[in-house]
Amino acid sequence: MLKRWQFWLGAGISVFFLAIALRGLHLPDLWQTVKSAQYGWIVPGVLVYFLAVWARVWRWHYLLRNIKKIPMRRMWSPVVIGYMGNNIYPFRAGEVLRAYVLKRNEQVSVSASVATILVERIFDGLVMLIFVLVALPTVPNLPLWLEQTVIYASILFAGALIFLVMWAIKPAWAKIVYTFIINRFVPQKFRAPLLGMAENFTQGLGSLRSPGDVAMVFVTSAVIWLLETVKYWFVMHAFRFTVSFFALMLMNGVVNLATTLPSAPGYIGTFDGPGIEVLKVFAVDPVIATGYTLVLHAALWLPITLLGFWYMAQESMSWDEFTNVAQHSTADI
Repeated sequence: MLKRWQFWLGAGISVFFLAIALRGLHLPDLWQTVKSAQYGWIVPGVLVYFLAVWARVWRWHYLLRNIKKIPMRRMWSPVVIGYMGNNIYPFRAGEVLRAYVLKRNEQVSVSASVATILVERIFDGLVMLIFVLVALPTVPNLPLWLEQTVIYASILFAGALIFLVMWAIKPAWAKIVYTFIINRFVPQKFRAPLLGMAENFTQGLGSLRSPGDVAMVFVTSAVIWLLETVKYWFVMHAFRFTVSFFALMLMNGVVNLATTLPSAPGYIGTFDGPGIEVLKVFAVDPVIATGYTLVLHAALWLPITLLGFWYMAQESMSWDEFTNVAQHSTADI
């Protein structure tokens, strides 16, 4: 089991956001809304979502090519298993599971893989911010919480990108810094492994040295999230409301920024609360907004999770092995 403090921190944040999501609702009305939805619209939404997963596989394949050229067909299962891991373990432990499966199959260092995954997350965050900024002019009355989210997230992701780009383009300087820190503050027996991990991590940032690679990763990230917003649009048709595609871009951006916060497994609460609040800004009935968001969350969570379990069996990974990697996600296995 993951560390107790991590579990309770995530659970507490999830409860907080769920309380926001469900406050003042008449639950029988919510159940009737969910029960009467036209679920056939979810099918094309799921198909579009898996097209976005394919684009994620291509993006990771592109980021890793300077480390090792791996055929995309062999990268599909690590990606799906990783997203399944994110859905059933807190603190995005699936990211390390993805890197672990790739090392298991392709002998790529976990540290190098994690560096490329971190680059993905930074670009995802930047695209989410762009979605929010593009959609903000369509908001009738801009809430203070939304304005503050944009400001703080912009500072966070821009700062993280600048830090990683500087590390990538000045690896000798970065090595001086991390070598000093490790030798100064880390016990002797851990220094050599940590220095090796830092070297591998630097290798994984190689794509940030090329403006062309940066542009390619950014464009691919934008395509990924536009496809996911198309899924939001399909699922919307299962319910009795209509908002613009820009409103759904805003919702997508806000909920995915919120899911960077610690939470219970599956982003419970951190996805739902902000999503419902965004729809309410566009005058969607709270009961319908809640029913739609909960069904959308399930439609995003369930297919990739089930497919991840199937690939886990195909990879002959035991549940004990899977759990052990999630619990020790800071180790370079």
